[in-house]
Amino acid sequence: MSARPGTVYLVGAGPGDPRLLTVRARALLASADVVLSDRLVPDGVLDGLPGEVVDVGKIGGGDQVPQEETQRLLLEHARAGRSVVRLKGGDPFVFGRGGEEAQLCAREGIPFEVVPGVTAGVAASAYAGIPVTQRGVASAVAFVTGHTQPASPAGTGTQPASPAGTGEDPGKEETAIDWPALAVFPGTLVFYMGVRRLDRIAEQLVAGGRAADEPAAIVQRGTFGDQRVVTAPLAELPVRAAQAAISAPAITIVGPVAALHEELAWFTAGPLAGRSVAVTRARAQASGLAARLRALGATVTEAPAIRVKPLEVELPDPRDYDLLVLTSPNGVHRLFDLVRDARALAGPRIAVLGPGTARALRQHGVEADVVPSRAVGEGLVDALADVPVRRALIARAQEARDVVPDALRARGAHVDDVALYRTVAEPLDPDARDAALDADYATFTSASSVRFFLEAAGGPEALRDGPRLASIGPITSAALRDHHLEPHVEATAHTPEGLVAALVADAGG
Repeated sequence: MSARPGTVYLVGAGPGDPRLLTVRARALLASADVVLSDRLVPDGVLDGLPGEVVDVGKIGGGDQVPQEETQRLLLEHARAGRSVVRLKGGDPFVFGRGGEEAQLCAREGIPFEVVPGVTAGVAASAYAGIPVTQRGVASAVAFVTGHTQPASPAGTGTQPASPAGTGEDPGKEETAIDWPALAVFPGTLVFYMGVRRLDRIAEQLVAGGRAADEPAAIVQRGTFGDQRVVTAPLAELPVRAAQAAISAPAITIVGPVAALHEELAWFTAGPLAGRSVAVTRARAQASGLAARLRALGATVTEAPAIRVKPLEVELPDPRDYDLLVLTSPNGVHRLFDLVRDARALAGPRIAVLGPGTARALRQHGVEADVVPSRAVGEGLVDALADVPVRRALIARAQEARDVVPDALRARGAHVDDVALYRTVAEPLDPDARDAALDADYATFTSASSVRFFLEAAGGPEALRDGPRLASIGPITSAALRDHHLEPHVEATAHTPEGLVAALVADAGG
């Protein structure tokens, strides 16, 4: 046990869109020794964190991590002197049991800090164009859990397992809500976690005196690209929501402000809403592509079948060459692991294979001299046709195509070809593999991602009647065809942005 306990940070992860995570939350996640995470946490937030990540989430009607186990882990890690982030969906003090965990820390002498998050009741309402307060319409707002139970003493661990962030048990019929008082509350009512009890909520409110025709709305997956909103008079909302197959996570808004949705709706579902997409590229590069897809409404499964393994090499001095060729962002980043001073690149012209590689180079403060319009080896050969080359250094992946070095040698240039890294198989989690095979689209951004994903999936037959296959360009498409798989989608611009554009076009018919 450490002489001094570590600090526990009770952190709100926000309503869903990872761009709404606070700056303070990001900083703490990047430095934490341990993250105890709920399941209602934005996709991608936990990727690449340096510390240990432990899933302590709760899902109503599904697998549960008992609250007492979460509290035991929290105390164990803090007493060992570790920095602990307790990450919760939304805000830790809004139906998140954060107050109980803060009391536990205070009682046990563990230093703690609370980092508020944007709560779904405010954020999902705003994304639906519904202000929870509005001058002349509603001057008060009440946040209510759709599942209720009598409170138990904080930190005792006596409450049953419950849905993530609710502190409530959906199986209990008793209620701690004074429905008649709530029905006459002079303002907006916002219900969390109430989809399965929406009919009861509406019935109790109307029975308590709330107008049956009062405007109401339900917002499913608020702030996500596939957000859906259903509006109806209060008494009709349960039927309308059921007809629309609204499911959790969702919040319900009752009050005159709900009528403002038609006037103020500003956020529309993205063109990939309702589509599921598997991303098979290396984890380090997957997050950017996944974020673009999620912003357009897609449900994304990250199924990285490959990873990049740096190679130990003796890199020649780039100043001894008149041309340096870089063919991928991975090659750029590995180059700068070996070349600490960018001034070493001041001598040669620098040619890159496509805008993604140029962008990676720019991140290191260096601008490329030659960027082909087509991000393939043949395009780079064409772009170099009028560039005089005597000595060329090509820094790239092992087992890459030889189009560029062969073309330069054919012109009489001396070419040194240095492999900076190689692509190897990444063990694929069975759940991620199955989700990828069930997706609407599977994306491939390199020939190696095709080869290694097929190995993990059990061969090309696994994809034969599965997702539509989306390729970043002709080389990747050729790798699919080598396995007798025809790509359904091929990007015109051979970049992640081009692949996203091709998916949008295909999904739109």
